[in-house]
Amino acid sequence: MKKESSHRTNVMVQILDTQHATWQGTVTWIDTGRKESFRSALELLRLIDSAQLAQQTAASSPADG
Repeated sequence: MKKESSHRTNVMVQILDTQHATWQGTVTWIDTGRKESFRSALELLRLIDSAQLAQQTAASSPADG
């Protein structure tokens, strides 16, 4: 069985407002300082998921050299 390595992404979520029964705010990636705004909880989850996927892709690609 193939063992997958664990990848962690540390984020800080700041909820600034709630409208239409969902959240609006910002998410900041602690490791990189990247900051994105989101307009719904679903958009927040998609942002975090895309960043996690990008990190896993970068970690699994061979290094240049």
